[in-house]
Parts: sequence; C-alpha cells; structure tokens
Amino acid sequence: MQVTEQRYYSPEEYLALEEVADYKSEYIDGEIYPMTGGSTNHNQIAVNFSTELNFAFKKLDYRVYMSDVRLWIPKRRIYTYPDVMVVVGEPEYYNNRTDTITNPKIIVEVLSKSTQGYDKSEKFDYYRSIPTVEEYILIHQNKVYVEQFYKTGKKRWSFGEYDAEDEAIALNSVPFQISLADMYNKVKFEELEAEAEIEGKN
Repeated sequence: MQVTEQRYYSPEEYLALEEVADYKSEYIDGEIYPMTGGSTNHNQIAVNFSTELNFAFKKLDYRVYMSDVRLWIPKRRIYTYPDVMVVVGEPEYYNNRTDTITNPKIIVEVLSKSTQGYDKSEKFDYYRSIPTVEEYILIHQNKVYVEQFYKTGKKRWSFGEYDAEDEAIALNSVPFQISLADMYNKVKFEELEAEAEIEGKN
C-alpha cells in the first residue's frame, strides 16, 4: 500500500486500498496503520488454538475464523484482523462483505513485544464495545503465559492467568478446554530469544 499525502481516509477508501495492498493494515477512525508481520511462533500458536477449537466445534454451531477475516467495530470506527475469532451461529457480515464480520463472541490475540501493550489496553477497550464479545484471550509468544478475560455482567469482567504447561484453560463462554502444552506445541522459545537479541542490536 502506497502512503499518500491524504491523512484521513473514509472506510470505503480504506477497503479499496486494502483489496490491492500487499500487506494488511488496520483502520482506526480515519487513519491507516500497517500491521506488523507475524513470526513462525506467532503463527504456530494461532494455528494450534484455532485447530483445537475447530475440531471441538465440529458438530456444534460455532465458527472459527483466523486473521484473514476482518472485524468491523462500529462504535470505534475500526477495521482490524484479530488472530482468532469464534462466532456463535451464523456470522453477521458488514455491508454484505463476506470478508468482514461484526459479531464475534470470543477474540484471541497472540502477543508480540511490539503489540502487547496495544493489545492489552486500547484494543481491549475497542473489543469491549462490541455487544457480542464475551471473552478475550491473550497468549504470550515469548513465554508460557496466557491471560483470560471474560464478561460476568454489564461493564464487569473477570481475569485469570495461566503459566504452566501442565495447566489447562477452559473458556467461559463456550464449551472448550485446551492445555497450555497443546497451545504451545512446536513453539521454540530459543528462536524468540534470538529474534529479541537481533531486535536489540538494531
């Protein structure tokens, strides 16, 4: 995507640019922000989680989507691409676009050092504005650590954390459980340490 002199874009302009772009970007109330590329470990965690979800929901009325499906957040005028989303029943499409949904029940983000602050603060605020969202899972990719937030009432959320591979996390809003060992299967933390060292030298 070529950056132009125009500072603010309409949602329609963003979508038109996104269709021909070589990489994905996030749209936040008129501004466009290129999204950073994911590492192999980031992708592995997302694949592990979504695969287990999809298998568990094979005969249930839940749908699992990965980061190619866009999310529209109307109250914040945001388009973004969560790592994993779970929808109960049929997806609700924005303006009949089958690449953009509006009704996730669960959102999962795999954290990197460059995005974890945003994912844990502003982005969680954005996601909470979606009426259907009842659960938010944050998975750290540089260590075994998972944070779980789930809605308990109007403007009320509970928090849980998991940091051992022999632990399992049970989702609150749907019937599903996964061990951290399965979640982090094939993730190589030494590669992350090497990447961090390279980043520190740059």
